[in-house]
Amino acid sequence: MSHLTSRRVYSKLRLTNMAQKKVVVVGAGAAGLMAAGQAAGLGAETLLLEKMIRPGRKVSIAGKGRCNLTNVAPVSDFITHFAPNGRFLRQAFSRFFSTDLLEFLRVLGIETVTERGGRVFPASGRAQDVVDALLRWAQQSGVTVKTRSPVKQLILGKARVLGVKTSSGRVHSSDAVIIATGGASYPATGSTGDGYGLAESAGHKIVPIRPALVPLETAGDVARRLQGLSLRNVTVTAFVDGKKEIGAFGEMLFTHFGISGPATLSLSRYVVDALRAHHKVAISIDLKPALDERMLDARLIRDLSRYGKRRFHTWLKGLLPRKLIPICIDFTSMAADRLAHQVTAGERRRLLDWLKDFRLDVNGYRPFSEAIITAGGVDTREIDPRTMASRITKGLYFAGEVLDLDADTGGYNLQAAFSTGWLAGRSAGT
Repeated sequence: MSHLTSRRVYSKLRLTNMAQKKVVVVGAGAAGLMAAGQAAGLGAETLLLEKMIRPGRKVSIAGKGRCNLTNVAPVSDFITHFAPNGRFLRQAFSRFFSTDLLEFLRVLGIETVTERGGRVFPASGRAQDVVDALLRWAQQSGVTVKTRSPVKQLILGKARVLGVKTSSGRVHSSDAVIIATGGASYPATGSTGDGYGLAESAGHKIVPIRPALVPLETAGDVARRLQGLSLRNVTVTAFVDGKKEIGAFGEMLFTHFGISGPATLSLSRYVVDALRAHHKVAISIDLKPALDERMLDARLIRDLSRYGKRRFHTWLKGLLPRKLIPICIDFTSMAADRLAHQVTAGERRRLLDWLKDFRLDVNGYRPFSEAIITAGGVDTREIDPRTMASRITKGLYFAGEVLDLDADTGGYNLQAAFSTGWLAGRSAGT
């Protein structure tokens, strides 16, 4: 037999064997659709079970309906956004990363655009286009998709998974099961933490879950008085027990309960953990981050002199948004009707300090229903990062937010879902 002929025979036998392998994927989000399509593309008989009436509900609302797919940052930078478990993703990212994802989507007909901060979106601006393309690709790859099919139980043998049982009592036997059920955030989309119970039944440890990328609640009535005010290009810093912990630059929003917006959300994971540990947390807002104290003081001296005949509250209109003016007057104890040129050096110093360090005490955070993602989940130490396979139960794989992996905003979390889904699907399908 020639070398070429033997290769053809081997390939045919391999495809035949792979076609006999049965894979069940639980959850039809970004990770689940990717995993199912990859497994089916390798020849596995693949069943995708989704509890909701439509697949990809959470993807369809991602990025306020625009879907921040990924980020063009290099791997080394990407991983730093996944504190503290970012290194776990190095294997998955080495196999399928942002450039691979964008080419994959391009083949599916999804063109993309890169915006500020390296964020990548579908050019159409419609997250649903991404969901439709992924679902179409999965089905064309041979995936059988069953909606309204919540999985309630793993069928387990001796140290291995044998299949799943749905809420209707239907048993689906399989050689491999991929759990891609998401976390517990936005439960209306179907992410209600189902995967954690399934993982525990197979012997896995669950790192306590808590909301991440979540708005924060503040003490007092300041946020309520500022409700609806959005601040751009400010620095927001979290202080824990009086010690500076982490900062973020960007946009923030005041709400009736506290603060939100991208800069706030980026800090929220650390704030939530600190509050859960009963530490005292405060948020400091630098309203003029482009100016150091010397430069800001020089500007205040110049403007107080130039517009010295204006009342202080009127003079502040050139410095602050209208809603912030009464807050500034309260915090600095300045007389609103005083002439600007009458402001003393000490009062000017108080104003400068407040502009660079406007503080709010944080006394809570919003529930999972308002969180973008979930922190905590299946302990990554019990997962093989080269395959996404369980180290405890043979034939069991995990992908996406069900794992103890979470990052700040910018497309990082969705890329992790696609990458781990790709790797889990390829591993389970071979």
